[in-house]
This record gives sequence, C-alpha cells and structure tokens, in this order.
Amino acid sequence: MKHTLFLNPPSFEGFDGGAGSRYQARREIRSFWYPTWLAQPAAMVPGSRLIDAPPDGLTVEQVAPLARDYELAVLHTSTPSFGNDAFFAVRLKEENPRIEIGMVGAHVGVLPLQSLNAAPAVDWVALGEFDYTCVEIAAGKPLDEVQGIAYRDHGQMRITASRPTIENMDALPNVVEVYKRDLTIENYFIGYLQHPYVSLYTGRGCRSKCTFCLWPQTLGGHRYRVRSADSVEAEMACAKKYFPQVREFFFDDDTFTDDLLRAEEIARRLGRLGITWSCNAKANVPRKTLEILRGNGLRLLLVGYESGNQQILNNIKKGTRIDIAREFTRNCRELGITIHGTFILGLPGETPETIRETIRFACEIEPETIQVSLAAPYPGTELYRQAQEQGWLQIQTGELVDTHGMQVAALSFPTLSSTLIFDSVEEFYRKFYFRPRKIFSLVGGMVRSPEVMRRRLREGVEFFRFLHERKKTAQPSPAAIGTAAS
Repeated sequence: MKHTLFLNPPSFEGFDGGAGSRYQARREIRSFWYPTWLAQPAAMVPGSRLIDAPPDGLTVEQVAPLARDYELAVLHTSTPSFGNDAFFAVRLKEENPRIEIGMVGAHVGVLPLQSLNAAPAVDWVALGEFDYTCVEIAAGKPLDEVQGIAYRDHGQMRITASRPTIENMDALPNVVEVYKRDLTIENYFIGYLQHPYVSLYTGRGCRSKCTFCLWPQTLGGHRYRVRSADSVEAEMACAKKYFPQVREFFFDDDTFTDDLLRAEEIARRLGRLGITWSCNAKANVPRKTLEILRGNGLRLLLVGYESGNQQILNNIKKGTRIDIAREFTRNCRELGITIHGTFILGLPGETPETIRETIRFACEIEPETIQVSLAAPYPGTELYRQAQEQGWLQIQTGELVDTHGMQVAALSFPTLSSTLIFDSVEEFYRKFYFRPRKIFSLVGGMVRSPEVMRRRLREGVEFFRFLHERKKTAQPSPAAIGTAAS
C-alpha cells in the first residue's frame, strides 16, 4: 500500500466544511461534524492517517510539510471550499513534487473535468462513492483500471467506467477505529448535541426526493442502503468502550427513520447498551415508533422542517405535510424528545409573506433550538438545475460562501431579492429566540445546570459575534441590487 494521507484541508477560521458537513459554511456558533466520509476509506487503507485540519485549528504551514512523508494524499473538497483546496494541493506538490493527489466529494464527482482543469496539482478525482476507489489507488492499481474516476493521462483527461454502488454495507469497517487513532473528539462541537459527542452513519442514501439536498443526489442515492442491526450494535459497543467520556452518539444517516422497523430494532439494542443517542428524522414519524425510540435512549431528533408553507414544501418535493409535522412535534414534546428544527429561506416559491409564515410556524411548534440556512444550489442537485434554467442564480459556481466562509444568498426571484432573503435570516433568529417564552425556557435550563450555563453563555457570545460579522461583511451582488422585494 502507498503511504496514504486522508485530509480535510485547512480553511476559513471556524469553517465546517469537512467530509460530514451537509452545508459547508461557518456556523452561528462553533460547530464541527466528524469527517466520516474520509474516515471510512481511511479505515480500509492500512498504515494511513486522517487529518481533519479545521477542528484541530491546523494551518496550511503546519499541514503542508507532512506531504514529504506520504506517497498519496486524498483531499475531501466541497463547492464552497474547492478554490482553497485546489491552492492547498499546489502547496502539497511544492513540498513533495512526487506525491499523488486525489480529490473526493460531491463537487468533484459532479464536475470532474472542470475540477481537474481548475486544480492542476490534482492527479485524479472520484465520481460517486469513493471508498474502494481509494483502496485500489493506494494499492497501486493503474488509474485506467480504477472504476469511477477522472484522471490525467499525458496531458489528456480521461474518465473511467462507473463504479457500482456499494450494496454490502456490513463489509465496510468501523470508523470509530480511525476516530480513536487520529481524531481528538473533544474538538468536535454541535450546539444542540451534548459535548463531547460522536457521529457516524448506519446507512447511506435517502428515500426522499428533496430538490436541494446534496448527498442523495450526488453520493448516497435514493435507496437507503443499510448496515445490519448486528453491525451497528457491535460498533456502538466498541465506541462506548473507546470513548467513555462521550455523552451522546449521533446517527447522521440522511433519514435514520426511513426504515421504521429497523430504527426500532436498533433502538432496542442501544437501550440494552445504555447509550444516549440522537438522529436525523423526518417530521412524520408515528407516535408508536417515537415511544420505542424514546424508551431506548433517544434524546433528540434533528428535523428538517424547511418551511411553514405547504406549497414551498411541495415545490421542493419534501414529502411532508404541515398538519402531520404539527402532530409529530406535539408527540415529541409529550414524550420528552428534544427537537432541533432546521429551516431554509429562499427556496422556490418564497415571498416575503411565506418567510413570515415560516417564522410564525417555527414559533408555534416551538422546537428547542433552530438553525436557519439560506437555500444553497449545489451543483448536481435539482435546485441548481432549476436555478440555472429559471435565471435565479446570483452566483458563479463556488460562491456559496463569502470570503469569511459565511453563507451568501445565492438565489433571487422576481418578487424576492437575494438581499431580503439574506436579511431575513437574522430576523428569523431574533423573532424566534427573543420571545419571553423562549428566553424563560433557555434561562431555566441554565439555572438548573452550571454546565449548561457555561456553554450557553459561550454560545451566546459566539452567536451575537456571528450576526455582527455577517451583517458587516454582507456584500449584495450587483444583480441583486434593484431587484423588486415586494
């Protein structure tokens, strides 16, 4: 095997753009997801090392010299970080001209030839799932025989045959082995999860057809391919042993509740292990299932509500109903399940009134915490194709964040400017959190726990600093200026 370095490159300060982040950007508070997509092939290549630079606070000058010790570097990249990552690849070649560099991730998988053209120091990019691709290249297999890549061949760029989708998920080794070997888990924070936490996948793919969602349309697919309950139980028992300090485990499958019977079976096994856990869920899980999950250690559900307007949900093919979402949220509250709700502003059909409607909806259903994002048209998604066809796109490829790593309003509509969409994020946060009822709830949690108080005070400072910097650095695109906002 080639001596291989798997790398999430240095980036913007506080930039959560690693191989596990769905929306690559600086967050409102310090947040980092685990680089699970890189940890998986790293677990399959003997003698490899995984470096996740942003959570460790590592700079280019600290990481680049490591290239001298490796024959192969595999860099995870994304649409917002691609330009920086391409420059970093050049820096690696300066340190070691003989090192082979590959890039993996949704961006290069969707735009392979464009990516090679824009990143002259990169030798190959992966298309689709890249676990076995990395293993074969590390083992020295000639590039023209490796399925699912685009590569350079004496000045030409070639694309090999497609790689079949992985069906036997149990054949993939545990990622917690790599976490233990290479990562400092205390450096990973998610505001709504207990700290320290660990996240991993029990399956890939999502049955939903949301037009904006990146992973199912580029890497995971729309079939939910899963590990067996035995495999999940074994890894979680191992994780509990390796990380006794962890207070919560998070299953980052796109929709863990896509298979209700499997979710219930895994929950029962986690209950026997005595594990506190959380997961992604759709706002339509029946009460019977919620009762089983809650009774076996479930603490929190991350729920993508997206909008409080039914027509917008239909426009983005969300597959949920507002009335069912209300009932689901009420059931969770009655059962003691915490909800972190996520919302997106600027989706197709958005107007000033639908934004107000979504804010009212969020205040009505009252999740414990929320995240408000701007619609991000990633290449490879239906939303991106729609935006190109309809003339909604206000950016060039790669400009989903500004020079500070913060999200920009990438879409603009005839009745809604990108500037108004951008400004509505802060309005949403203020109207949700600055209500007497919500303030009382948050303060109550702080009074009951000194640890919660310390954490929320720190996060409060980070949150207000973020809003200040966001407003200060906001630069509307010329195309947005003058667009009607009525």
